[in-house]
Amino acid sequence: WHERNEYELNTYHYNAAIGACATSSMWTNALHYFSAMAQRKVEPSVVTFNSTISACEKTGEWEKALQLFGLMPLIKVESDTITCSAAISACEKGGQWQRALGLVVALQQMHLLPNVIIYNATISACEKG
Repeated sequence: WHERNEYELNTYHYNAAIGACATSSMWTNALHYFSAMAQRKVEPSVVTFNSTISACEKTGEWEKALQLFGLMPLIKVESDTITCSAAISACEKGGQWQRALGLVVALQQMHLLPNVIIYNATISACEKG
């Protein structure tokens, strides 16, 4: 029997790290782990995107949040209501009401139903804009 010194990191490990970064508003660290996944050829899940977008949203990094949101269809990860909510909240914090409204339209085109959180974030974005 021989011991391995390396552990193979998978999506669940990265999701845990990114989720911790999101909770702590450490968006740059979240993006670091997200990038590391691509370098190690670990496929991100919708949870990965949700956590990374949330990390950006919490610190007002709306441009990064929207870049991540736009990346999802390119790598064939379907967004969900949580993804859209985080992206809209990022727009709200950045005073980007037009983009927030655009995401609500996109949400409907993806056949996802907006919820109270999405409507409240969109309304708040319009108030701030």
